[in-house]
Amino acid sequence: MASVRLLCLFNGRAAGWSKTLARTGCRNVCSSPSRLQSMSAWVIDQYGSSGVLRHTEEIPIPTVNFAHDVMINVSAASLNPLDLNMRGGYGATLLNLRRDPLSVVNSFSEFPLILGRDLSGVVVDCGSGVTHFAPGDEVWAAIPPWKQGSLAEYVTLTEYEVSCKPKSLSHIEAASIPYVANTAFSALVNAGGLCRESSLNKRVLITGASGGVGTFSIQLLKAWGAHVTVTCSQNAEGLVRGLGADEVVDYTAGDVAEQLEMMERFDVILDNVGGDTEEWATRLLKPWSGAKYVTLVSPLLLNTDSMGVLDGSLHAGLTLHNKAFQNITCSGVFYRWAFYAPDGPALDEVSRLVDAGKILPVVEAQFPFSQVPQAFQKLEQGHARGKTVVEVAEDAKYTEAAEFEQKAQETTLQQN
Repeated sequence: MASVRLLCLFNGRAAGWSKTLARTGCRNVCSSPSRLQSMSAWVIDQYGSSGVLRHTEEIPIPTVNFAHDVMINVSAASLNPLDLNMRGGYGATLLNLRRDPLSVVNSFSEFPLILGRDLSGVVVDCGSGVTHFAPGDEVWAAIPPWKQGSLAEYVTLTEYEVSCKPKSLSHIEAASIPYVANTAFSALVNAGGLCRESSLNKRVLITGASGGVGTFSIQLLKAWGAHVTVTCSQNAEGLVRGLGADEVVDYTAGDVAEQLEMMERFDVILDNVGGDTEEWATRLLKPWSGAKYVTLVSPLLLNTDSMGVLDGSLHAGLTLHNKAFQNITCSGVFYRWAFYAPDGPALDEVSRLVDAGKILPVVEAQFPFSQVPQAFQKLEQGHARGKTVVEVAEDAKYTEAAEFEQKAQETTLQQN
């Protein structure tokens, strides 16, 4: 039978109908701007504290403009310390350069800016070159920091930044994982040289382990067979032990460096704390054995914000070079910085581990979309014991979906 091109309009508040298109094998949804042109979102119009957050219904919907774009109806999003920092202007100089390379010579405004890096939702539209997803697929993703965020009804990403959501998780649970998963993969795999095949019995130390990246890293490393030691406060010990940590050091119970120096040396250290930690942490690594110190707290973006892109990048590069040279020549230890890097294929691996029961979501607090400022206030309190999640789309939002899907099916039958 000759192939049929299905032309339909989509309702932005109803994602369920798109499963019909997926079943017909159609990867492209022809959307109608006359049906829906704007969406609900939380934005900032300037950098500052929680008072700069503003809700609006007038943000243009991000559309599919390139062959590998995927448009997603956001069901849930979660907040990270990066969102607090970006709200205050952290990294704006370098991120604006990525958003518009001509921003160094032309006037450019990133506002209104949508925060939020994590999402779980449903695909509603795909570019012509997308091969891994179809409308109706439930997906999760971490959004690059230079793109508009997930505290909105819709986002558009490339298919390489998106992954199929674990079947065993709700959208609320799934939204708590992508950012911390991609950050942990960047640090442990790309910078730390660990992987499923090489982690067995490796000794790994995680500082500041009770937050999002720490709790995920514990579970990932235990799934790979590593021996995991962590630092946290006494009231988080139950959490990290429950996730699989082998040894726990309470940083409030005395000199943490002295406590750790009594233990066997480590193969890899993942530092989530920064500050003066690296002054004593590198001494805890096995000398002349390829051990690696990886920190997620680097001065790169702070330098570019205060000194400009050129001077700031140069200053940060020299700092990294000097520290790396000192550590490799004095003790044979590799000193590295790691950065959050969205990675769809990495999330594919995480999804398999989640569905196998190896990794659990750690959600500390949940807020409705109307209470995004309160969610930020919760995050600002610090001492996180997991993630803060925002429910963007309630189930009631999809009450129109069944009707629209039925109409789409009728249209298909008529055309056939």
